Amino acid sequence: MELFLQVVLSFPTVLFSVLFCLVLIYWFAVALGSVEIDLLDVSMDSSLDGAGQVEGVAGLLSKLKLNDVPVTVVVTLLTLTGWLISYLTEVWLLQHLPLGVLRFPLGLIVAIGALVLAVPVCAAICKPLRPLFRKAEATSSKTVLGQVALVRSGRVTLQHGEAVLEDGGAGLILRVRADDAQGFKRGDRVVLLEYLATEHAYRVISENEFRGV
Repeated sequence: MELFLQVVLSFPTVLFSVLFCLVLIYWFAVALGSVEIDLLDVSMDSSLDGAGQVEGVAGLLSKLKLNDVPVTVVVTLLTLTGWLISYLTEVWLLQHLPLGVLRFPLGLIVAIGALVLAVPVCAAICKPLRPLFRKAEATSSKTVLGQVALVRSGRVTLQHGEAVLEDGGAGLILRVRADDAQGFKRGDRVVLLEYLATEHAYRVISENEFRGV
């Protein structure tokens, strides 16, 4: 255990260890419904849209064969793969060399190399995942208006919110939007009223309001 901690906290593995911790925090927040699974996709749309850079990012992911899956999944896979490569390089090579002042420059090369090597590995993992996300996207963009879903996020606002639509399987997680005044919270039943194409989300109202109760 002591050796493990020494390796994960040594440079350059510590870089990926920090990213790994952030990834764990993110997915914990996703499990709680505090953030959306495609958070980074939303961020890119809002910060890069209109600047001509979104296509560049999408094009880069496509060239690397990391497209058609949420960016958060790609980042997670790159982090885990890069961490593993960096960890093994440290255990099998770096810790046995008298690096001295060369530790930082060589470690930086290892970190970059680990990231480069992680790309084809992640591309291979993403390949069988693409049909799953394409199916989910196709299903969510179909006419599901008027169906009841359960809110899974802590709240639903005009900028954030998720709900689960039962589809006979594991359920579909959809982005939902509503005025803050509605006060929707986790577990509330809402009806998908309108599809907001620009946000890939649904405007929702309460089931009682929909039924006129």
